[in-house]
Amino acid sequence: MPNGEARDATAPTGDSRDLAVQLSDVTFGYDARTVLQGISMTIPRGKVVAIMGGSGCGKTTILRLIGGQLKPRSGRVLVDGESVPDLDRDGLYRMRRRIGMLFQFGALFTDMNVFENVAFTIREHTDLPDELIRDLVLMKLHAVGLRGAAGLMPTELSGGMARRVALARAVALDPMLVMYDEPFAGLDPISLGVVGQLIRKLNDALGITSIVVTHDVYESLKIVDYLYFVSEGRIVAAGTAAEVRASDEAFVRQFVEGAPDGPVPFHYPARGYREELLARG
Repeated sequence: MPNGEARDATAPTGDSRDLAVQLSDVTFGYDARTVLQGISMTIPRGKVVAIMGGSGCGKTTILRLIGGQLKPRSGRVLVDGESVPDLDRDGLYRMRRRIGMLFQFGALFTDMNVFENVAFTIREHTDLPDELIRDLVLMKLHAVGLRGAAGLMPTELSGGMARRVALARAVALDPMLVMYDEPFAGLDPISLGVVGQLIRKLNDALGITSIVVTHDVYESLKIVDYLYFVSEGRIVAAGTAAEVRASDEAFVRQFVEGAPDGPVPFHYPARGYREELLARG
């Protein structure tokens, strides 16, 4: 797990066609504020890859760059070999139809029942007859264990059930890539374990590629093939689950162990405490 420029040990070293996503020396920012600095990562096809780091370090920004919501200041963002920033409107929409997204807390449509939430993507992007849509929706709900909840409204679901419905919706069109933004946030231990195993099993069963943005180190280490650690807009470490567990790098150890102080300081920058107490006016 080299510090700084971490190489993806799971990535093919030859044919780029084996890569679902590739970011090369990507820099992004808003006006004078730089969010990402020289980010490079490769996401091999069929793998589950986690992007981890503290709040505000740029993890979700990476997902937005991959999805084409944002354009980098410099560098390359490739999805299935296509340069995302160079796609026109039609090309971008065509690419997005091949990407599933599970938003933080699920983001279900509150005025639609479970069935219609999952069917929405299929109705929006295909001309399939209702009978076939019904079969597809029930198949996806069955895969996440919620076929019997098809008639329920989102307000009738637990947090874990809502996340599973959102997962069924994300894979409704059998995408080549699924991106997960904090899929474990707010879940109880049982639901968290269920969602984690579903991400792994659906990835393997459907032959898709998964990018998981999360803070949950423990659950991620059980399901992912590779992890990237981001801090202050840079990749500071990367490795397989086994490499992360064995790592002696300070940032990785602090993150894995949940230590309050370390490379990520507990105290916000301030002048000396004694000086502060003795200050007048």
